[in-house]
Order: sequence, then structure tokens, then C-alpha cells
Amino acid sequence: MFFHFSLMLIIFKYKKIKFPQKSYDDLFFCIENNLRELGYGDVGVNKKMKDLNKILYDILLKLHKYKSDFKINKNIVLRYFVEFNITNETKYSYFDQYLTNFYHFCFELSPDNMIKEAINFRN
Repeated sequence: MFFHFSLMLIIFKYKKIKFPQKSYDDLFFCIENNLRELGYGDVGVNKKMKDLNKILYDILLKLHKYKSDFKINKNIVLRYFVEFNITNETKYSYFDQYLTNFYHFCFELSPDNMIKEAINFRN
């Protein structure tokens, strides 16, 4: 979820459009509610939310390598998807291609419809 969200934030930045704060708030509000439903208490939720926020910004800041051409940073993907380290390169290459296609799909959308239409993305 954070990889997709980060790609949308990156696209908004490139298009020099302010990302709606409400979308960001809604994402973390849903995560917080789900943590509470799982039985986490106030202290546990706060700690988990802080950790998840750090993960999002780690992904957001390191997801792609080059400013001129979109290229996924393999190191950040391998940090959060350990199974790509264990198995062969095929799973990673599918994931890389998927994220690249998702990026190009979203880049072509108007910013007003991006979040709504990204849900309908089929690769």
C-alpha cells in the first residue's frame, strides 16, 4: 500500500500539484482504526503509527533513483520484501515491472481522478 501511495505522491510532486492532506489523513486514519480493531491499545497504536510513518517516508524518499527517468530503487524494495532476496530474480522483476506500469498509468491521469482511478488499475 505504501509503495502505491508513494508513487502517487511522487507524481503529484512532479506535476507541481499539492497532494490533498485529506487523502493522507484518511489513509492513516484507516490504518489506526484497523490497529485498534486488532486489539492494540493507545500506546501500541501510537508506537505502530510512528513506525509505519517512518516506513512510508523511507519508501517515499528512496523509491526511485533518477529524477529524469523513472527507475525503481531495488534496495528499498528488497528491504521491505525479504522474499525477493530468498527467491530468484523473477519475482522482483515482475514487481518492478508492475510498479513501473502503475507509475506510468497514474502519471497519465489527471490529478483530480488519480486516486479514484488508481484503484481500477489492472496490469
